[in-house]
Amino acid sequence: MKLDEIIKKLKLKVFCGEKLNQFQVKGAYTSDLLSDVMANSRENDLWVTMQIHPNIIAVAGLKNHAAIILVNGRQPEKDTLSKAKKENRPVLGTE
Repeated sequence: MKLDEIIKKLKLKVFCGEKLNQFQVKGAYTSDLLSDVMANSRENDLWVTMQIHPNIIAVAGLKNHAAIILVNGRQPEKDTLSKAKKENRPVLGTE
C-alpha cells in the first residue's frame, strides 16, 4: 500500500514529507525502544512511536522506514523536523 493511501485512511497529520507520499509501505512496527526498532523493524515499515526526539530520524534512516507515525497527539521536536526534512523522512501524527 502506498503511504498517501494510509495517510488518508487513518486521517494522519503530515508534519513533514508532503511530497514523499508515494513510498511503498510493506509493514509496520511499533516500539518506543530504539534498540528494539533497530533490531526488529524492517525496510519500508511504518514505525509507530511516542518518541519525538531527533534520534528517531536517525533510526528510521538506518532501517529505511517508509515513515514515522507519532501517537497520542505528540508533536515532533523542532530539531526532529529539521533533521527529517534534510533526510527526506516523512513524519506523521495521530490524535
